[in-house]
Amino acid sequence: QVCPGLRTPQVPVWLCSLCGRHGILFGTESRLLSDWKAERVFHLYFHTGQREQSEPTQLTIDTHSHHWEEDRSEGPSKPGKRRLSLEMAIRTKWVGATVSWNGTDTFF
Repeated sequence: QVCPGLRTPQVPVWLCSLCGRHGILFGTESRLLSDWKAERVFHLYFHTGQREQSEPTQLTIDTHSHHWEEDRSEGPSKPGKRRLSLEMAIRTKWVGATVSWNGTDTFF
């Protein structure tokens, strides 16, 4: 018998397998599960469990960003326009969202 807390998590949690590496993406705000207004700007945390990552990386997700706010100096085919796998996974839930790594080197 699975307890109700495991069937219906209190906070958003995703298990990720991206490019052959595994990690967990989670939020600490329970309103993300029930209140669409909480989805404007919020934080998610990503942790791989690898030795090189001692604590979860905090990501800031902005679901109301605009495409014209992006850097126009790079064309869509240039390497700088490519999105990271983790960011693309986040965009499967929040299409068009921008993901800020808050100064952390992108590693996934």
